[in-house]
Amino acid sequence: MSLHEGSKIFVVDDTETNIDVLLETLADEYDVSVALDGESALEDIPLTNPDLILLDVMMPGMDGYEVCRRLKENPATREIPVIFITAKQESSDETHGFEVGAVDYITKPFSPPVVRARVSTHLQLVTARRVLANQNAVLEQKVAERTEEIRIKNEELESTRQQIIQRLGRAAEFKDNETGLHVIRMSHYSKILALAFGLPEERAELLLQAAPMHDIGKIGIADRILLKPGKLDDEEWRVMRQHPDIGAGIIGEQDAPLLEMARMVALCHHEKWDGSGYPRGLKGEEIPIEARIVAIADVFDALTTERPYKKAWSVEETIKLLQSESGTHFDPNLTPLFVERMEEVLAVREKWAEEQEETQLDELR
Repeated sequence: MSLHEGSKIFVVDDTETNIDVLLETLADEYDVSVALDGESALEDIPLTNPDLILLDVMMPGMDGYEVCRRLKENPATREIPVIFITAKQESSDETHGFEVGAVDYITKPFSPPVVRARVSTHLQLVTARRVLANQNAVLEQKVAERTEEIRIKNEELESTRQQIIQRLGRAAEFKDNETGLHVIRMSHYSKILALAFGLPEERAELLLQAAPMHDIGKIGIADRILLKPGKLDDEEWRVMRQHPDIGAGIIGEQDAPLLEMARMVALCHHEKWDGSGYPRGLKGEEIPIEARIVAIADVFDALTTERPYKKAWSVEETIKLLQSESGTHFDPNLTPLFVERMEEVLAVREKWAEEQEETQLDELR
């Protein structure tokens, strides 16, 4: 029994005698189909889907070269190997045959052992290609599955980082007189302003996740200072102004873009455009853009929200303050953009309103 017994061979030849010889040579081992002209072959081959085609070159009407060319243009048949059978023996004829896509030549008159050997050789190549294709398909599937596993794990890791940042941000708020919703609102304000400024969506989303950590350093400030109801004295202000450095130290220098942005925002969100801020006295564009954005978002929410020690400012009053301090406290390029997006800002403010705090925070848990 031949290794390739049952493989399908399609023979195209306009001479019935040649067909008979090839049938006698191959039919015992293979499933052989035939066509007597090129047009019939082009119709039948896609339906038969043979493993190998034996194609006569010299035929009336459409010759073998044209048949082969059309087979190679058809996605359904282009991968089927074609062996030309011909009485032509000029090298130029062979060259032309290979140019249109043939893989081999068998010359007439036929030698049955040669025909069987050539057919067997090319069927072995077909089998090898199929095995390789199957192995590649299995490998690609495994790679796809592994890639999906890694993607899911990365998403889970990123989600965990985001939750940690949100929880740490809330921890800082519990030390202060702010609420848990403050960090939610100001983070969304920050994303709105980042997009308005032209930062890419991915970077704006990163800022949304990093912004809740802006005041994490307050964890390191003594309650007697942080919760003091009255005005802080000079020494107390000196201690209070250490919270950006403390926050940056808590987060530490990280390779993860999210944590690195959170560290930078924690360190620089109290810097001012005119250089009068703290802790480094950075000026203008020395201040990272994300920290300049958070400065506006943080102040807007702090002023428009009621606290035990103060009444809420109106939106109009707060906008006037932002505008009056544009170019001194705030980046003058950002302030008008924030005001222009006020409709989006107020939608966030309404969604995460203080009176809905317990319900909204339950959604985060």
